[in-house]
Amino acid sequence: MPANLTPQYLKAEEAYRRSSSPEEELECLQVMLRELPKHKGTDKLQAELKQKISKARKETAGPAKGGKRGGHRIPRQGAGRVMLIGGPNAGKSQLLRSLTRATPEVAPYPFTTREPLPGMMPYEDVMVQLIDTPPITAHLLDPETQGLVRGADLVLLVMDAGNDDGVEILQEALERLAQTKTRLARESYLDEDDVGLSYTRTFLVANKIDLPGVDERLALLHEFCDLDFPEFRVSAEHGTGLEPLKQAIFAALDVVRVYTKLPTSKEPDYDRPFTIRRGGTLLEIAELIHKDVARNLKNARVWGSQVHDGTVVKGDYVLHDKDVVELHV
Repeated sequence: MPANLTPQYLKAEEAYRRSSSPEEELECLQVMLRELPKHKGTDKLQAELKQKISKARKETAGPAKGGKRGGHRIPRQGAGRVMLIGGPNAGKSQLLRSLTRATPEVAPYPFTTREPLPGMMPYEDVMVQLIDTPPITAHLLDPETQGLVRGADLVLLVMDAGNDDGVEILQEALERLAQTKTRLARESYLDEDDVGLSYTRTFLVANKIDLPGVDERLALLHEFCDLDFPEFRVSAEHGTGLEPLKQAIFAALDVVRVYTKLPTSKEPDYDRPFTIRRGGTLLEIAELIHKDVARNLKNARVWGSQVHDGTVVKGDYVLHDKDVVELHV
């Protein structure tokens, strides 16, 4: 039976996927349970949500006496979150090292990465969070990796194109993910007919293209794997193809940059823009600054490509890339 999930539920679930603290998770889960249609088709999801709410409440209450709070939580930072996944020795850690300032261990043997490791990728005037993950095999998928993939804005599926076994290793990783309710796709979406099934937007990154035999291996990949992902060919070690990949990552996040200006200042702060999803409003920027600013917002003056300089707008104004805003409370 279809769940017939409401827009309010889907919005709360999207916020839950992107939450970065137990408190945010608990708030989203409670909204999801409240907005979930109550019928036989959602009985299982109701039970899952109640279990997650119970767990989130325990986490927000803090660790038990003498115990430790579980989980390796990585706060969301920057303009978006991008996960690097793939089989053993695909070169994910080298790719993270080459795209960010992170310094993961890079070694010519598998399973060097044992837990998620973040780094920040600079792109123009923003930073994007990239997270390296332990390898996925036919018999191994770290639950934390699965959760991070589910909540990511984008996944980079890294293939070892310099290895004759690269295609088979990639297939095994995809088959292991197919056994879960966390899948990869050309676009991110939630499956309303299969409650809990989530798809995350994915790029295929064929790494080590400096090695011989790459064209033949990629031809085999296209013949035996029906992948509908945009494909990028790179050498993480030598830097080949990294700039087009960075440009595509930023474009896929679909965010707009907004610069703020104090009423007493002549120039805005161009060094630290806020980022929100395209279609976001002035009120969202106010919330990013502080909840009190959002609560007391009267109006704002905007300088940008879609308005005359200094136009006064309300909180529901839809912002555009590189708008400058002057908030008034």
